[in-house]
Amino acid sequence: MAGVTVPSGAGVSVAVLEPVSGERAVYGDAAFDTASIVKVDILAALLLQAQDAGRGLTGAEQAYATKMIENSDNTSATELWHTIGRAAGLDAANERFGLTGTSGGEGGLWGLTQTTAADQLVLLRQVFGADSKLSAASRAYVQGLMEGVEADQRWGVSAAARGGSWALKNGWLPRSTTGLWDVNSIGRVTVDGTGYLVAVLSKGTGTLEQGITLVEAAAGAALAAFTAT
Repeated sequence: MAGVTVPSGAGVSVAVLEPVSGERAVYGDAAFDTASIVKVDILAALLLQAQDAGRGLTGAEQAYATKMIENSDNTSATELWHTIGRAAGLDAANERFGLTGTSGGEGGLWGLTQTTAADQLVLLRQVFGADSKLSAASRAYVQGLMEGVEADQRWGVSAAARGGSWALKNGWLPRSTTGLWDVNSIGRVTVDGTGYLVAVLSKGTGTLEQGITLVEAAAGAALAAFTAT
């Protein structure tokens, strides 16, 4: 990360896991606003609750889930946030998933859920790993949506895939209190046939574009530590 340029006043944290070997590295342990990356967590919580109830998702829930992940639709996220029981439901699911540094946003403010890059790796392992509280069908469902995000949202950790496959969810939020941006990206990328789980969180950039540049540079630098020969 020494070669990554971080704008003055901004902050960044990144975590990478190679699931087969278990090799893992984390840079930074601060908590960040999730912005829209929490939508993966909301969907994971919904699927866990549905499994507990012995049911599949309703047609309405599936429609909301698709729009929430593929299009990052906020109205759909709010609907499912209330369905899972807001922060209490998210936190209960995350306790079972093994997240220890994430807390749901107050009231309807799901985008202000607090998390760490290390915790996002734990969540990604629930989505992409076989050792998960989520069933194989639930995992495949989330993965499929993360592989199908709309074209203008295909930035972030995917930049580190170097032409390989990817599945991701990004989040971006201008903070009204400061005018600065939260920009985050989580997902799985495949480089030279090996899959990696990657989470990058950032805050304090002056523009969305600066945030995207920072997130992509951090993801590339982090993956280089695993793939350099």
